[in-house]
Amino acid sequence: MDAMTPKKLFLTKGVGIHKEKLNSFELALRNAEIAKYNLVAVSSIFPPHAKIISRKEGLKLLRPGQIVYTVISKNSTNEPNRLISASVGIAIPQDRKQYGYLSEHHAYGWTGRHAGEYAEDMAVDMLATTLGLEINLDKSWDENKEIWKVQGKIIRTRNITQSAKGHKEGLWTTVVAAAILIM
Repeated sequence: MDAMTPKKLFLTKGVGIHKEKLNSFELALRNAEIAKYNLVAVSSIFPPHAKIISRKEGLKLLRPGQIVYTVISKNSTNEPNRLISASVGIAIPQDRKQYGYLSEHHAYGWTGRHAGEYAEDMAVDMLATTLGLEINLDKSWDENKEIWKVQGKIIRTRNITQSAKGHKEGLWTTVVAAAILIM
């Protein structure tokens, strides 16, 4: 692996509320503990051999102002009580020399659980089709996982999801979910 291939990653999430949309995003990043980095959004590849570490452990490896690559999902609303969610799903292949997938998903009116499962399903779909597996998009991962485990192709999926209801007085509410890639 070269120096530009992330070797570790951690998952984080947050929510922020403010009268200004941009400020609510900043507060969500602060809540997720990633506001002090220069975040660069990248596409959705889980690097070969990468290890998922805790947020606490990952934050120790970063410096304020550092350019940090991330797969990030965000959503905002200023509608009182409107349910919003942001999620990043992960699908990791059994063969760790191969890459996996991270998927971003955001939704209105979806619970955190629903959005998280959907993000996982999207990551599984991308990985499964890359591995040549046939997938029935009308079935969820939970219905298909026995087949995929028997075929020995996918060993782990997970997600990080943040959901929130819009502020009751119409302030901007923003949710973020992110996978932070560490070189």
